Amino acid sequence: MRIVQAKDARFDGWFYCAVLTTRIYCRPSCPVVPPKRQNMSFHPSAAAAQQAGFRACKRCRPDASPGSPLWNERADLVARAMRLIADGVVDTEGVSGLAARLGYSVRQVERQVFAELGAGPLALARAQRAQTARTLIETTALPMTELALAAGFGSIRTFNDTVREVFALSPTELRQRAKGRPSAAGALVLRLPYRKPLCPDNLFGHLVATGVPGVEEWRDGAYRRTLRLPHGHGVVALRPGDPAAGYIACRLTLADLRDLPAATSRCRRLLDLDADPVAVDDQLATDPLLAPLVAAAPGRRVPRTPDGAEFAVRAVLGQQVSTAAARTHAARLVVAHGEPVDDPEGGLTHLFPSPEALASLDPETLAMPRSRRRTLLGLVSALTDGLDLGAGSDWEAARAALGALPGFGPWTVESIAMRALGDPDAFLPTDLGIKYAATEVLGLGGQAAVVARSAAWRPWRAYATQHLWATGDHAINRMPAA
Repeated sequence: MRIVQAKDARFDGWFYCAVLTTRIYCRPSCPVVPPKRQNMSFHPSAAAAQQAGFRACKRCRPDASPGSPLWNERADLVARAMRLIADGVVDTEGVSGLAARLGYSVRQVERQVFAELGAGPLALARAQRAQTARTLIETTALPMTELALAAGFGSIRTFNDTVREVFALSPTELRQRAKGRPSAAGALVLRLPYRKPLCPDNLFGHLVATGVPGVEEWRDGAYRRTLRLPHGHGVVALRPGDPAAGYIACRLTLADLRDLPAATSRCRRLLDLDADPVAVDDQLATDPLLAPLVAAAPGRRVPRTPDGAEFAVRAVLGQQVSTAAARTHAARLVVAHGEPVDDPEGGLTHLFPSPEALASLDPETLAMPRSRRRTLLGLVSALTDGLDLGAGSDWEAARAALGALPGFGPWTVESIAMRALGDPDAFLPTDLGIKYAATEVLGLGGQAAVVARSAAWRPWRAYATQHLWATGDHAINRMPAA
């Protein structure tokens, strides 16, 4: 209740508060005067509030809150399930497909998810479909019948009923309230909210400095890249804008609008937008050596990836070579094996090659040492055989599988754990940038001293890594010029 009275936006997405008298549910930071405690109930998810008969507040729009940071901080069954649900797996594969990916029975998944979220996977996916429908209603000129199918509804009647039940407005009324829509079919202009503060320098600097030509680019103050999605491909432009605004501007062009939930989820994951920067910074600042770095740039995020397999391949290409050389190797693979795409704005030409496309790779065409060729081919073989580096992967099982591959040392495994798996505690003590920062900036000794000191940074060592890297003079630490 104190959080609601303080209107603390940091907790938006952690839980939802509902008003028993009005039957409305809100985010904790809703600007309206909070009711008395006896007239309120609290729910762990929007889906739970909807199942209890509450509709979304029209003022604070709780359905547009940042996601709970818990799902990207944990590696247990529920967290893995939530990441997969956000990625649209229930809509494309059903609850049985979700359970199969997690390696549990349907009953086990439903029971554990319900125990923590107050709603099962189907209800959580339904709440996500409702939010997708609202986004499409407000940002496109699609006819409602086509829009309902794109949002994942089986019939126009179910679509109408769900929208009315969740938002207390008909689809037509929602569209009439919207301020504007893009003119191009399939082009969506969205706002991706986050918890403040946010330091965009290393986030966008890293993505642009390591970007693969044809797949990624920086243009007119926006990071653009292609996306491989369940029903087709997409092109996204992400613009940092004013850090005080509380959102990243996102423009999506999708081959199939059914991919909106997956595309949005992957963009949020790419920019680490569901993080709780206050909790991270508070923990790191308890170390007097790290505290000045945190104070100088609060809200650093970990730049991640929309495709775990893609990043793993790029990590191997980047072993023991410069950033420029790694980009060159990756660009050659893209041209030779990537799937061509049509970018309406020009500049982007391909999707990064899938593991299946790379399975036919001729190692003699790779301008790299023979040992690294074997490493790359071993990774591709593991990926095509089912090595899971996606949103729902088991972090420790993935680490063990990667470590067993030829040519995979701690640096490569932990790089993949940090950027592809999303483990917030991944750490790279053997990295040259970390070694420099530890000795020249923090005044620590060798690698053993760094590892010992890092115990105080857990479970946020991936974020500590960003602060340590920022002490070096490298393009990955700077916001690109507009």
